[in-house]
Amino acid sequence: MPAPLVERLDRLLPQTQCGQCGFTGCRPYAEAMASGDADVDRCPPGGDAGARMLARALDTAALPFDRTRGAHHDVPPVAFVIEADCIGCTKCIQACPVDAIVGGSKLMHTVLVDACTGCELCVPACPVDCIEMVAA
Repeated sequence: MPAPLVERLDRLLPQTQCGQCGFTGCRPYAEAMASGDADVDRCPPGGDAGARMLARALDTAALPFDRTRGAHHDVPPVAFVIEADCIGCTKCIQACPVDAIVGGSKLMHTVLVDACTGCELCVPACPVDCIEMVAA
């Protein structure tokens, strides 16, 4: 797999690190596409436009993104911690692939909005359902 191609594909991906593509992040997905092990249609955050850009980079047929993997949002939502309900378990911090949640054990947590990619991985990790996705 040519390194420049992987780099180009990775730059075209939205860097949400959400895993909706079936890989652990954007870089592994880029590597799989470059090696021919994955199609260009697996990234909901990138949407149809992202799939078209990836197809152009690979000189292959464009496909609409696979909607069974998730929804595309023009402006991704961000996580919001309902502070009064947060028990400080740190499970959301552990689930966040971009370190957008800060706080300490048994202390309230908060989201760094500018760092949040809207991947939603923190929502199912929260045992008390105190995280909501809101419009940025």
